[in-house]
Amino acid sequence: MAKMTTKPDDFLPLPDDAVAQDEDFGAPFGLFDRRRIRTMARRKLVAATKPLDDYQFQPASLDLRLGKEAFRVRASFLPGRGRTVEAGLASLDTERISLAGAGAVLEKGIVYIARVTEHLALLPSISGAANPKSSTGRLDIFTRLIVNQAEAFDEVPLGYRGELWLEISPRSFSVRVREGSKLNQIRFRNRNSQQMGKLDFTLLDPELREIHARTPLVDRDFETRDGLLLRVALSELAEGAAGYRAIKNGSVIDVDKVGGYSAEDFWEPIPLRADKRLVLDPDEFYILASREKMQIPSHLAAEMAPIDPAIGEFRVHYAGFFDPGFGQGPDGRPAARAVLEVRSRDVPFLLEDGQPVGRLVFEKLADAPDALYGADATSNYQHQGLRLSKHFRG
Repeated sequence: MAKMTTKPDDFLPLPDDAVAQDEDFGAPFGLFDRRRIRTMARRKLVAATKPLDDYQFQPASLDLRLGKEAFRVRASFLPGRGRTVEAGLASLDTERISLAGAGAVLEKGIVYIARVTEHLALLPSISGAANPKSSTGRLDIFTRLIVNQAEAFDEVPLGYRGELWLEISPRSFSVRVREGSKLNQIRFRNRNSQQMGKLDFTLLDPELREIHARTPLVDRDFETRDGLLLRVALSELAEGAAGYRAIKNGSVIDVDKVGGYSAEDFWEPIPLRADKRLVLDPDEFYILASREKMQIPSHLAAEMAPIDPAIGEFRVHYAGFFDPGFGQGPDGRPAARAVLEVRSRDVPFLLEDGQPVGRLVFEKLADAPDALYGADATSNYQHQGLRLSKHFRG
C-alpha cells in the first residue's frame, strides 16, 4: 500500500461550533446558488488545502479540484458504513501517483482514486450531490464522488463532515491531469427545519407544464415522463453529421488544455443516413445531440436522468448538471441542444431518429441566483448544437 502524504490536519481548520451558528443557514428550502456557496466557503462549511479559486463557483455548483496524489486501484469500491475511503484503499494493492507539477497520465481502462482538495463540514440541514463536469463527460472520463462511510456514489449526506474522494476511470482516451484539475462539481441542497421530512426536490410533471406555459422549456412538443422527455436527433443537424464516434487509439489529452487538439485526431464524424438510424456498438463511445433545443429558467436548475431501461439498453449521460440560464436565447426562446454521451450497455442497439433517450428533472433554487450560465467566458456550451468538448478546435 502506497503511503498517503496528505493528512486530515493538512486541511484548513473547520469551526467546531459551525452547527450551532445557524441550524437552517438562513436559507429556504432548495438548491443553493453561487452566492450561498460563497457564504458556505466564508463560514468554512466548505474548506480546502488551498484557497478556493473564484472560477470554481458556478451559478448553482462548486467545481472540485484534484489533490496532489492519486492511487491506481484494481477495482472500484464503496467504503460502506463505519469505514473511511482511506481504509478501503489500505485494503487494496494500490500504486501512488503524484499529480504535482506537470501531473500524470491516467491510462484508459484503469481505475484511480484521488483525494479532492476540498472538504466539508455541512450543517444538519444541508446535503450535497456530485456529477462530472460537462467537458469530463464528453471526454468519456467516468468519474464518481466518494465520501467516508458511503453506500452510494455521488451522494453527500446531511451534515457530512470530512474528506471528498474521486473515482476516475478514462474510457476512450488516456488523459493527463494534475493537482488542481477540475473534473467534478458538487451541488448543495437545504432542507430547513420546517421541511426536513421532504425528501424529493424535483418538480412534478404538472408543475413543469405550468412553467412551460409561461417560459418555454423546449422548442418542440412538450412531453413529460417524470421530467422533461428528450429525444435523439439523427437528422436535420446543422453540423452535417449525426454525431461523433471516439477513435480508440487517440493520443493523450490534457484535461486543462482548452482548444489544443484537432477533432479529426480523436473523433470520427458519423454521416447522416437516409434511414435516420444508428447502430450503437457496446465497445464504442458516441457524442450525439437531443432533437429538442432547450433552456433552463433562471429560478431552476436541472439534471439529466435515465429513463426506463425497458426503452433501450443504452446510457446517454455522464455529466448531467444544467445551470440556471443554460440555453436561453436572446429572444427568450430555447437555444441549446442537450449533448448526449452515449454507450450501449451489453449488445448492439439500433437507435432511431426521435427515439426517447433521457429526461431532465428540474428543481427550484433556494434564492434568485446572482449569475446565470452564459454570463461569462467560462460558459463554453451556452448555445451549443452537436458539440465536442472545449478541448477540440472548431
